[in-house]
Amino acid sequence: MSLSALLFLDQRGKVVLQRDFRGDVPLAKVADRFMARLNELEESGGATPVLLDVDGALSFVYVQYSNLYLLAVARSNINAAAVLVFLHKLIDIFKHYFHELEEESLRDNFVIAYELLDEVCDFGYPQFTEAKILSEFIKTDAHRLAVQARPPMAVTNAVSWRQEGLFYKKNEVFLDVVESVNLLVNSNGTVVRSEVVGALKMRAYLSGMPECKCGVNDKVLFEAQGRSGRQKAVDLEDIKFHQCVRLASFERDRTISFIPPDGAFDLMTYRLSQNIKPLIWVECQVDKHSRSRTEYLVKARSQFKERSTATSVEIMLPLPPDAISPTVRTSQGTAVYAPEKDALVWKIKNFPGGREFLLRCKFGLPSVAAEEEAQGRLPPIKVKFEVRGSSAWVA
Repeated sequence: MSLSALLFLDQRGKVVLQRDFRGDVPLAKVADRFMARLNELEESGGATPVLLDVDGALSFVYVQYSNLYLLAVARSNINAAAVLVFLHKLIDIFKHYFHELEEESLRDNFVIAYELLDEVCDFGYPQFTEAKILSEFIKTDAHRLAVQARPPMAVTNAVSWRQEGLFYKKNEVFLDVVESVNLLVNSNGTVVRSEVVGALKMRAYLSGMPECKCGVNDKVLFEAQGRSGRQKAVDLEDIKFHQCVRLASFERDRTISFIPPDGAFDLMTYRLSQNIKPLIWVECQVDKHSRSRTEYLVKARSQFKERSTATSVEIMLPLPPDAISPTVRTSQGTAVYAPEKDALVWKIKNFPGGREFLLRCKFGLPSVAAEEEAQGRLPPIKVKFEVRGSSAWVA
């Protein structure tokens, strides 16, 4: 992967900042050729993060953030996924320095911006993208220093994500498992699609260069050890690790071995595609009291253990666009009619496990025909909530 140039463009395609790494592209015309190609594809609905020039001589990989386009240009067939990761890392670096990345912050700090670009990319090859380490020797007030600071050892060390000499009176590690469950259930109560996207979020406050290890109830490991029938295991997919994890160790014995960065970071992300039951089950019963009045009886039931509690529960109940005067009663939480969403939003602050709450909503429609038509085209009920659990070790 080698980039020819890196450009920061405003919304009109004007260059705010640019860095030519290899000198093999017509830099004066790159911005115009990119914007022309982007506008052409947007009109036809085929714009993607990776574009080719009209004549195929240049490859454009871009990310739109705030009021800027971050554009990477290359003449060769580059690794597009690696370039996109690099651009997102670059956004994090600039946000670390300027608090927010936008056109004005770049113009006010273009000297620091050029210094950062020289450090993170050398002759088009990405080198170093750890903001905490960069901030040790590229400072916003570097011109005031009497002695030029030397780059820390982490820049040239194999452990480039952690600085040396860290010391804490109390060594602590916090590990949070954050999972997002996406479910689609049809009107018969059958789960059509289910997916879990999870992340191991870690906060490490440890002295020195500690060696940490942790394991997961991975199905591959249990099958290799002949314990698949006696242990609860999960089949992890699309596993992605932080760069501190030793991949060879994980491939050998499925142990996550690493020297952690200082502070908060995502140790691992994964996906599960196994069938799961909805944690909060919602049923809606429709009663027609007259030719113009309709009542919804909504039951929300938590299907997880009593010791757990769901927080920030939000149930969005679709209503017909021409619903008249909705009135609502709830056994728990508050419900508000949101006409801009054509829905009733039911919010419950805390939803303990093994509990059931009710909502009754009455509204009218202009005619029976409008009511029957509305029932056939309403979107599904949506449920959003959080169930948190965490672990901590103190040494």
